[in-house]
Order: sequence, then structure tokens, then C-alpha cells
Amino acid sequence: MQRRTSEPPALAGYQYVRLLGSGGFADVFLYDQSFPKRRVAVKVLLLDELTKESRDSFAAEANVMAQLSAHPYIVTIFQAAVAQDDRPYLVMEYCSGPSLAEQYKRQPLSVVQTLEVGVRLASAIATAHAAGILHRDIKPANVLTNQFGWPALTDFGIASTVDELAPTMTTTSRAAGTASTAGGTASVGMSIPWSPPEMFDDFPKPDSRSDVFSLAATLYTVLAGHTPFEIPGRSNGSVDLIGRIARGAITPMPRADVPASLVAILQKGMASDPSDRYSTAIEFGRALQRVEVELAYPQTPLDVPDLAIDRPERSASPDEASADETRARAIPTVRAQTAPPVAPSRTPAEIIPPQPVASLPQETVVRTAGEPGGVVEQTQLRGQSVPEGATVRRAPATPEQDAPSPADLHRPPRRRRTVVISVIVAAVLVAVVIAASAILANGAGHPTASPSQTSVGVPGGPPAGEDSGPAKPDKPTGVLASSGKSVVFSWVNPRPAKGDEYQWAPLAAGTPGTTTTVKSSMATVPYTGAMVCIRVWTVDTGDSSISDPNDGCYPG
Repeated sequence: MQRRTSEPPALAGYQYVRLLGSGGFADVFLYDQSFPKRRVAVKVLLLDELTKESRDSFAAEANVMAQLSAHPYIVTIFQAAVAQDDRPYLVMEYCSGPSLAEQYKRQPLSVVQTLEVGVRLASAIATAHAAGILHRDIKPANVLTNQFGWPALTDFGIASTVDELAPTMTTTSRAAGTASTAGGTASVGMSIPWSPPEMFDDFPKPDSRSDVFSLAATLYTVLAGHTPFEIPGRSNGSVDLIGRIARGAITPMPRADVPASLVAILQKGMASDPSDRYSTAIEFGRALQRVEVELAYPQTPLDVPDLAIDRPERSASPDEASADETRARAIPTVRAQTAPPVAPSRTPAEIIPPQPVASLPQETVVRTAGEPGGVVEQTQLRGQSVPEGATVRRAPATPEQDAPSPADLHRPPRRRRTVVISVIVAAVLVAVVIAASAILANGAGHPTASPSQTSVGVPGGPPAGEDSGPAKPDKPTGVLASSGKSVVFSWVNPRPAKGDEYQWAPLAAGTPGTTTTVKSSMATVPYTGAMVCIRVWTVDTGDSSISDPNDGCYPG
């Protein structure tokens, strides 16, 4: 039997309009705010729940939502206070659109809508995780729609504002947690159809992968029209659902228009073992983006800002700490992609002391063989003439100087300036002079190299065997592919630089076809059922150099 709704409190500066929803711990009302003039949702704690624990939990929710209110896909909180009748309340953004629970019961979402909502919610959840916050109760009823049509995640730890819209077999319980603060016991929200197996333990310990499970279960629900462990026509009580969730018995997707790649992503997100799921919401969001590329849909951005999280700093000793000292706190950043460390492919022959990047102008370095005992180096700033006196003389390098320093080993290979080129050029000139002398002495020349002996460079690059000037960029690695109606290839640039582009070409019998230049590390090729292969190069637009190629095939 549904409880009676509480009376809306009288709030100065607000005028009551109507009831929006009721939960187990709070009611939500619509108010008109006088100044600034707007409609707001006011969440009011029930009189029966006015315990110290409930007050602390309510305050915690207000603080959590205040930290995350700047995110476009999280409901904004405007104010938190206590009414004249001693009931705490939150004044929040009013989301006028239907919740996901309302939408999928009217009609399941399309694939493109689901992908867009999934990526946006993944960015909201990743932002919360970066701030050290777990939602613990992600479900369709907790995803509202704002006036722009965007999803808005709500209910961080108290009650759903639209529990009346949840499916009939959904129950929300509060299980005792293991953490105690100030004599109180922390509570953990749990909506069974979207909860991971670890939430059913006696002492549940959810983490970021638990929220990934609930997000995947939510997306499955809005696609299929029912929860992932519900079997139409069978018993779907709490005990039945918990048993299927523990076994990982996901009901097959009933829609033929949902691509297999998306179904596989949702299944991985709802794996029974947390270690088999996506480890972060960012990884889950990127997997959904790859399906958008596969289906030629516009790619939805992952909106995850850099977050400054205060952490206590430890002084070197108690004596060194003072009340007036300024402490620098690290700023953790959620990166879209992290390049793996790669050992330098070339060892510098000359040690150049490291200089601050900001103080180095664009420059061209020309080295030539000088007088005996030295090498002449000229440094010319781009767009400037070389003034007199800009030529410097250096002594020949000693064995100790030939050893690379740690700073040189970490300098990107393509940016090093060495004297190796000048030494090679000098050696080649000496060899040419000796050969020419021998030809003149014998009165006969040697045949030139046959076409089969001529080296051919990669497309867009210099001929093999000739000096290309700037060092080549690193070739792309990890060329992977997934399939559907088309094959989506992706690769990794081990040492990315600003302005890098990529060239790729289809391969037929080992021969590359027409090359295509792209800025992103991804290519889509039609899939006919036979093996599909491509060849990929990295192009440095700064000096027009091109890397060695790398190939990828599907099936691999």
C-alpha cells in the first residue's frame, strides 16, 4: 500500500505548484521561485525519517550534488536548508522531460538514442568517480530529461524522485554497509533489477565497476523494453532476479536491429565477475563510441573535465609545517587515452642540454664539416636571417660525450639534432671521390643499379636509401579491428605529436590501394565477409615526414 504524501512545506520566496514524485524517504514537489524567476524541484525529507543518520545522509547528498552540479548531465542543486517545520529540503533543477523509466515503457529507445544517452551518462558517472563518488543506484527512474532533451542523472544516495515510475517488480532497499561514521552506519542504495551481484553480499563493497554494471543494465532496459534478467512470461520476483544476476543469466536481446557489437559491450558491462567488466566508465563510454563509428552515426563526446580534488599533503617533518604555508595539491586528470611508454628508437650522438620548452623558438639547425678538429654548427630561427656571429665551433666529441644522458633518452626521437647526418654525408663524398678516381684511372665505368635493385619508399614519403632530413615519426602500433556491417580499424600512436595525421590504404594481395588521410586513429572499411586488411602510416605534418607502415587484418 502506497503511503500518504506529506504536506509541501511553506518556503520563503517559493510558491507550491504540485507534487512531482514520492520515494521511501522523501517527497519531491514543484515550486515557482520568485527571484530569480524559474521552476524548481524541491526534495523534502519525511518527518518519520528525521533521525541523525537520515539528516547526515541528506546533508551528504546535498554536498555530493553540489560538487557535481557543473556537469551538463547531472541534476544541478541550487540550495539546501531546513524548513520551518524542521524538515530538511533540497532545491534542485527542474527536469521537465520524462525519465528513462517513462520513455522505455512507452516505447523502447532506438539504437542511436541509446548510444547517445549511454556515452553522456558514462561521462557523468566518470566525473563522479574522479571526485571519489559512487552513485550506487543507477537505473532508468534516476535518469531524468532536462529542457534541452539531455539526460540528467539524479538521486545520489537518498531516494528516487520518480519511484512511482519504476517497474512493479523493482524494490529499493537499504542494506547495512560496513563503514561507520560518527556512530552511524552508512547505507547503500540497491534497486535489484539493475544491481550487480556484489551488492547482494552480507557486506557489499561496491566500486566503480558496480556503477558500470548498473549503467549497462540501464541501457539494456531502454533497448529491450524490460530489465536484463527479466524473462517475459516467467516469475520475476526478487529471489528469481537475484539468482539470475548471480549466475549472469542475461536474457537474450529481443531486437534484431541492435548490432552484435553493442550487445557484446552490454554483456561485458554486466559480467558477474567485476574483473571481467570494463574497469572504468570512460572505457565503457569509449566502447559505445566505437559502435557509433561502426554504424556511421555522429560520435557523442565524452564530457569529462579535469577535477581538482583536495588531498592532505604530508610535510617532510612536523617542524617544517606551519599554519601559513601554501601547499600544492596534485590535480588528477581523466585522460581520454594514455599512450604506452616506448623506448627511444635512436641514440643521440651529441648531448644538447635540456632547455625549457617555452624558451625555444622555432629553429633550423644546419651542421657541416668544418676545419680539421671541429664541426661548425649554425642555428637559424625560422623567418629570420642568420646574423654574423651566429656560427659557433665545437670540439670533437669524446667517448664520454658520446654516451647519452637520461635527459636525451626521454627526448622524442624526431626532435633530436645530431651530427650523424654530416658524418654520413662526408663519408659518402669521400667514397664518391675515390670511386670517380678509380673510374678515370681504368677508363671504364660500372653499370648502374637495375630497377630490381632500386629501393622504393612508402607512399607519401621519400625514396628509401635517401636522407629525408627530419627523423621519421614512429609507426602506428596495435592495429585492431571489429566488425558489423563494416570493419572498424583502430591503432595507437606510440609517441603522438601535435599535428600528427595518418594515412591508410586497403591491402589486396599485399599491395596497398588508394591512400586516405585522417586525423583520428580510426578507419572504417566495408565488410563483405572475406578477410579485410589495411596498411597505416603516421604523418608528421610539421616536417612532412612519414613513418614505417603497419598492417592490420580482420579476421586477424
